[in-house]
Amino acid sequence: MTSYQIEVNGKARQVNADPDTPLLWVLRDNLQLVGTKYGCGVGSCGACTVHVDGFAMRSCQLPLDQVGEQSITTIEGLSEHGNHPVQRAWLDHDVAQCGYCQAGQIMTVSALLNHSPNPDDAEIEATMSGNICRCGTYTRIKAAIKSIDSVG
Repeated sequence: MTSYQIEVNGKARQVNADPDTPLLWVLRDNLQLVGTKYGCGVGSCGACTVHVDGFAMRSCQLPLDQVGEQSITTIEGLSEHGNHPVQRAWLDHDVAQCGYCQAGQIMTVSALLNHSPNPDDAEIEATMSGNICRCGTYTRIKAAIKSIDSVG
């Protein structure tokens, strides 16, 4: 075990874990931030997506010893009251069915919109292609994304 100080949702957090522990498990098991979900464990489904310095990243593939001083944002830190523009669009378009993948979907979209405020269809499809929704809400996801005016 090694002691690490990492920044999660704007707060410095002290964690003790093995250096190769995936960030996903540090978030869930050490910090009790369970909004970030385990899906496939190999970075293919997107359920574990968080922001690392503002960019969407699969937390199941990021070992704790590579986090360093990067800022981590989870779904819990995206918006204090759950009213981020992406979260509001998700509600307006009734995107979620089972909801399991939605934290990862929302984190991926919010990172996209932070870096590309008006993505075209091709950019949306390319960015979201790595997020799997077993319920098949892709049409509503795309409609929700296209309805967002601004994330800032």
